[in-house]
Amino acid sequence: MNSKKDKIDIRSLSPEVLQQHFIQMDEKAFRAKQVYEWLWKKSSTSFDDMSNISKELRAKLEEKFIINNVKINTSQVSADKTIKNSFILHDTHLIEGVLIPTPERMTACVSSQVGCSLTCKFCATGYMERKRNLNPDEIYDQVVLIDKQARENYGIPLSNVVYMGMGEPLLNYANVLKSIEKLTAPDGLNMAARRITVSTAGIAKMIRKLGDDEVKFKLALSLHAANDEKRNAIMPINEQNSLKALADALKYYFAKTKNPVTYEYIIFDGVNDGIQDAKELAAFCKHVPCKVNIIEYNPIAFASYINAGEDKVAAFAEYLHSQGVNTYLRRSRGKDIDAACGQLAIKEKDKAVAAEA
Repeated sequence: MNSKKDKIDIRSLSPEVLQQHFIQMDEKAFRAKQVYEWLWKKSSTSFDDMSNISKELRAKLEEKFIINNVKINTSQVSADKTIKNSFILHDTHLIEGVLIPTPERMTACVSSQVGCSLTCKFCATGYMERKRNLNPDEIYDQVVLIDKQARENYGIPLSNVVYMGMGEPLLNYANVLKSIEKLTAPDGLNMAARRITVSTAGIAKMIRKLGDDEVKFKLALSLHAANDEKRNAIMPINEQNSLKALADALKYYFAKTKNPVTYEYIIFDGVNDGIQDAKELAAFCKHVPCKVNIIEYNPIAFASYINAGEDKVAAFAEYLHSQGVNTYLRRSRGKDIDAACGQLAIKEKDKAVAAEA
């Protein structure tokens, strides 16, 4: 029998390439379609599950291919019913993903990279080293596992997916788009693209590429300051992707897709919480149709930022409303288990559990 490292990762193959493998094995081409459906429509992680495939063919598949599926390493449930998972990958790397239940929707927050290379000062993941990009199937598996969790714990299927976990999705562009293809395809999970949001720290040339690819999913930009000097200080990515470059890219993206954009804005006490900051943000909002989500800051051990006071947040939101900007205050979910926005980082206890597995 082939060792694991000699086997082909079957989910890395396109339907056409998979079909060629079946022909080489003297199997009928339509069998490849059946296996592909098991993998992507029924989310099977074992050849033994494929009941309409003969035992002989299943044995052949086992000999030649491998399904490198993601597994849950640990799970924690918050007081507000948010569930945070650490997932273990086939090469023992760990990532995190979160189920966020609300009365209106069940949302999966998924990771796109192991760690992150962007070093945003307020984000726990930004203090981790980026180890590698996730493959499309590793992103897909997070969605499948979190959907199962939603059904088992709350009796409601997943309704939304946000790429807001570990990593910068646009620095793993091809794999992120392939994963969304698997989530939305009729021979995949058949989710509506409008139920999927990809969040970026702001990489101008890749935002333009989203426009060129005329994507149907939603785009969110982690903005947090509409002033280059302030944004440089908290998000070093801004030094190569100025607000002007981002504005031009967003105009291009909107012209191509007609999709409005969501701006995420965490208000830090004494940093970006003044009326002048609100004026700068309102001016930035004029570039393309958009809405603003004002997000509560979630403290992390590595940084000294604190959340702005409620009166400051209210005044900030009120100013945006007065300028005709659609503005929403977002309360953090899962803060007590470090599952909230900006808090995802692999804890030592998760590593210990993974090491024992």
